[in-house]
Order: sequence, then structure tokens, then C-alpha cells
Amino acid sequence: MSYHHPVLAGKCIEALSIKKDGIYVDATFGGGGHSRLILEELGTNGRLYAFDQDDDALRNLPDDARLIFNHHNFRYLKQFLRLHGVRQVDGILADLGVSSHQLNEAGRGFSFRFEAALDMRMNRQQEKTAADILNTYTAADLQRVFGEYGEVRNSRTLAQRIVEQRDVKPVRNTADFLLIAEPLIRGQRNRYLAQVFQALRIEVNDEMGALKEFLEASLDVLRPGGSLVVLSYHSVEDRIVKNILKSGNTEGVVKSDFFGKINRPFTLVYKGVVTPSQEEMEGNPRSRSAKLRAGIRNND
Repeated sequence: MSYHHPVLAGKCIEALSIKKDGIYVDATFGGGGHSRLILEELGTNGRLYAFDQDDDALRNLPDDARLIFNHHNFRYLKQFLRLHGVRQVDGILADLGVSSHQLNEAGRGFSFRFEAALDMRMNRQQEKTAADILNTYTAADLQRVFGEYGEVRNSRTLAQRIVEQRDVKPVRNTADFLLIAEPLIRGQRNRYLAQVFQALRIEVNDEMGALKEFLEASLDVLRPGGSLVVLSYHSVEDRIVKNILKSGNTEGVVKSDFFGKINRPFTLVYKGVVTPSQEEMEGNPRSRSAKLRAGIRNND
């Protein structure tokens, strides 16, 4: 049974403009909510290639021959599509949010609400955990992580305190970390801690590096007229997505050819960014920070 309530579902499916016999990608399968909606629109000859590196996603696979699941990070989109003999697709959807199930599973260490080992790995085959980061990163690197990925206002003070306290006792679990962080909380407690834990999760899983590789691969595999649809939940993610849609690169550098013609890889589906309605946010609180951007691939 799916544990995922797909965010902005109607707008996502609208932006994909699904053809019955088309080839589509759900780059972040998770609980399978968006995939099920895509499959409802596909005909018998349509195909959906889904990606997810988290073992939990395997529990949610539907019994549908049209879905081909790849138990890998979406940064390897191009390689695995080629492995399946697919060179071009008609649409790609990515929901960059962490599922409610992951946040509510105490043993993964994603949430400060549960006492658990500070793991936070999406791919449990990798070695680096959140505890490793807290116990080995320099104060400058910790400050970068909390400031850039969590927008934590006192990131420098927090980083210095972690370095000081870990010399007394290594930081192994959420309880250890809360003892360090609690005295430094600024503003609303849950919001502050959510930002700190988000920053750690992003760093553990190299989420920004993976996102950049995925978006660059999407440019290569989307056929002209194909749609790229991305839901982001963090200002850094949203900026990277906005850049790729505007300029065709993740830095947002607009390039032109010899004659001065500007490269426009996408035509935007929606002007600006789409956000959830008040009704959706009330029904699904985790959708509050969602931002949807979508573009249709132009001819090169």
C-alpha cells in the first residue's frame, strides 16, 4: 500500500501532457503516488521507468508490466535508460521531497522526534552517515553545510559547539546531537531543528550533486516536445531547477551562439513557480514548501 500522498498531483500530470504510447520517467519513485497517476494515463504500449535508491521503495511497486524499476539514484538516469535500450523519453518527473514514511521511520535518523542512530542514508550501501559528518567535518565545513543547506542563522556557533563537544563525547545518535543543539536554538524549536536535520540529510546523500547530474542527463534524454517536471522543497534546489530551465545548465549562465542567438532549451509550462493551495497544505502539511517548475524541451 502506498504511503505517499503525491504533491501537486494534478499540476504534475497536466505538465507531463502524457501520450498513451509514450515513454516516461518517475525519477523519485518513493511511495509510488506519482507513478500510479502516470500509469493511469498510459496505454498498453506506454512505458514508465522509475528510479529510487531507497530499499523502502521496493515495497510499493505495483504489479504492472509497463513499469520498469531501477533501484538506483536518479543521477544515473542516462546510463540505466541506455541499459534498457532507451535513448529518448517523452517526459520526466522528479519529486525531490523526503517521504512522510522516511521521516516517520524512527530507525533511519531523519527526524529529531525519535531517538535513533544518526544515519540518514537513502542508499544504505554507502558508508558515510550523518554521525560521520558530525564527528569528522571541520568547523568551517559544518558551518557551510548548516548555512547553505539549512539556512541556519547561527550556523557558525552551532558548528563550533559540535566540534568542541565531540571531543568530550562522540555524536552517535539524535539524543547526543540534541544535547548540543538545544541550547543554541533560535526562534521556533521545530523549525530550527528541521532546518538542521535537513542540512545533514542533504550532505549525507550528496543531494545537490545528484540533482545537478540528473538535470543535465534530462537534457540529453528528453525528446523535443518532452516535459521536465520538478518539485523542489529547498531554495538551493529550486534555484538549480530554475537555472536548468532558463539556461540549460545548473549555474544559470545564459549562452548564445556565434550569431548572438540565445540558447533556450525549454519553454516554460507555467509562468514562474506553482505552489500548493491552502487546502492541500492543510491536508498534507509536508507540501507546504513545495515549488513546482516545468518546461517543454525545445529543438536544439
